[in-house]
Amino acid sequence: MTASAHGPAQGPAPDLALAEPVERVGRGWTATLSLANGAIWVGWFGPLQILLASQAEDFAPGTGMSKEAVLAWVTGAGAAVSLLANPVFGALSDRTTSRWGRRTPWIVAGTAGGALSLLLLGAAGGPWTMALGWCLAQLALNAAWAAVTAAVPDRVPRLQRGAVGGWLGAAQILGVVGGTGLATLAGGVTAGYAACAAFTLLGVLPYVLRHRDIRLPRAARPAWSWRGFLGSFWLSPRRYPDFGWAWLTRFLVNLSNSLGVMYLLYFLRDRMHHSDPEQGVLILTALNASMLLATVVVAGMWSDRVGRRKPFVTCSGVVMAVAAGVIALSPTWTGTVVASVLLGLGFGVFASVDFALMTDVLPKALDRGKDLGVINAANAVPQVAAPALAAPIVTYLGGYRVLYAVAAAVGLAGAVLVNRIKGVD
Repeated sequence: MTASAHGPAQGPAPDLALAEPVERVGRGWTATLSLANGAIWVGWFGPLQILLASQAEDFAPGTGMSKEAVLAWVTGAGAAVSLLANPVFGALSDRTTSRWGRRTPWIVAGTAGGALSLLLLGAAGGPWTMALGWCLAQLALNAAWAAVTAAVPDRVPRLQRGAVGGWLGAAQILGVVGGTGLATLAGGVTAGYAACAAFTLLGVLPYVLRHRDIRLPRAARPAWSWRGFLGSFWLSPRRYPDFGWAWLTRFLVNLSNSLGVMYLLYFLRDRMHHSDPEQGVLILTALNASMLLATVVVAGMWSDRVGRRKPFVTCSGVVMAVAAGVIALSPTWTGTVVASVLLGLGFGVFASVDFALMTDVLPKALDRGKDLGVINAANAVPQVAAPALAAPIVTYLGGYRVLYAVAAAVGLAGAVLVNRIKGVD
């Protein structure tokens, strides 16, 4: 299961593609998949943290909208694309019978398309081309990410998924830091997009070149019908209650996080009057990342060792809610630094253990990519919901203190509801 020779995917036996994995994956497989995951997050968060906000500020004059509204409109449109793209491409990868496997073709095509879309964003001359470029980037990068995440339940046994999820989480936050750093230090918006595009494309190569994917035989692929394909995306919470509660938990915690970071640049500039808000975002992101790295792998391995998931997710959600509450009570640079520390510690635990929890509640081996895509939509929906909630709160309903108080309440709700999952300890 961990072969690393070049060449086509492993042979046609259906049990390899659809069986529950039992052989532990090696460090090289985990490292290269984590790098691929981090590279995709560079492509997302260089724009989300710095570049899109800078473009929104440049393009807002003359549109009749504030920079906050332009940013909310563009990121909301991109998140809507992401919401659909991740489960659809996950389902398509489930059905792919390429000689190179189910996941690898989508990883390659998605990152190549994502890199080209980021270059288009760098050349945007107004809000419409900015929105088009971001929607294309979300479409392509979600195709790659759906395949990367589906590789874990394909290849990793259950009691190793916390550790592997920890390394993927570490790569994810390093991707956020790396994307923010590239966007800040590249020397302008166009150069920032080009740097993120190059890193995204190059970062997936070690995995796709060194490790064989598992091939799905044509005989194991279900018969095609549009009705069956579209209907498969609905997973009844009554029939699969653990899956439904897991989705809701992830949605609430990610919504809390999105409410906190969506306007961070504007918070530092407009509420705190920071002398260099872009550098402030980079410092806070790096501080958050260092705290996350201190917990993400350890928490995943600890969860594997004790065989429990829910207590870790509950505690992490509470800590993240406290982080948002700190900013609501103390909207100062010191309060923001403390909140970044707490958010990193909490999200480190959440990123690894919640991912393992998600893979534990997947209903069918044949639909791993699609079902993980549905769960990953809980990452995308908050990107749509957060701007819709945050913009009126900041503008009309009390400003940033109220925004962070709402974020704390939402995160706390997610921490409590994880205990509704009954089929996982």
